[in-house]
Amino acid sequence: MQQTQGLTTPSTPEKQWLITPRTARFAHRTCVGSTDLEIPQGLVAQLNEKIRVLEERAKPVAQGPKTPAQQLRTILIGPPGAGKGTQAPRIRDEFCVCHLATGDMLREQIAQKTDLGRQAKKVMDAGGLVSDDIMVGIIKDQLENNKACKNGFVLDGFPRTIPQAEKLDAMLENRKEKLDNVVQLQIDDQLLISRITGRLIHLASGRTYHREFNPPKKPLTDDVTGEPLIQRSDDNIDTLTKRLATYHKQTGPVVDYYRQKGLWIPIDAAQSPNLVWQNLAKVFKKSNS
Repeated sequence: MQQTQGLTTPSTPEKQWLITPRTARFAHRTCVGSTDLEIPQGLVAQLNEKIRVLEERAKPVAQGPKTPAQQLRTILIGPPGAGKGTQAPRIRDEFCVCHLATGDMLREQIAQKTDLGRQAKKVMDAGGLVSDDIMVGIIKDQLENNKACKNGFVLDGFPRTIPQAEKLDAMLENRKEKLDNVVQLQIDDQLLISRITGRLIHLASGRTYHREFNPPKKPLTDDVTGEPLIQRSDDNIDTLTKRLATYHKQTGPVVDYYRQKGLWIPIDAAQSPNLVWQNLAKVFKKSNS
């Protein structure tokens, strides 16, 4: 170490004083005007100004609202038990979009006694199927009034027919919006049946678990609320076989419709949920790039 006018400095060239906001201002406070070392006021001001500029540059840049190019509008297609209930909430949370599940939307509209809800309830009480116009109207209402939909949506359970797909396209076109992609979760029927017969559901939230593939932390208990999980009465082999036959009959034409538009993307849903998610995330991030 060397002594220079009462200030100790390193004697080796590889050791340098690091000027930081704290040390520079400390030097200004303790040394300026002292009998040991005097630093010109102008130099201190220059140093502090440079430090201020560096500090400003180091601050994280505030991000504005997502632009349309960063938004996501997708449809998730898949047979019952393929993992839509697991993946859709992750898509919602990761990309800050709303999850529009047809069953949930219908129940919400009926519970709130909206005009669309009353129309749907009247049809359902009579044993009929809710019309395509009512369903598209409910989706349109969500896009217009649900703040969670401002960055886009993941649509689950709709469309199931080509006329529904065409009505959805027309509604989005009127809003000057369009789909980014249509993702189909693909899995063999026999593997699917083995999956579904072990499925557990938290009714209030719709969260799904599996006794073998995705068990809750505590048996038959929801991880988030601690409430009991149930197994749906229709999660049996006979019922599932019929539901899968209906799914394939309905979905085939819809998949062909979106394949011709260049929007259809298949994902292997026989993999673990985490691998399925990784493949989905790649698809959606590519859409946003």
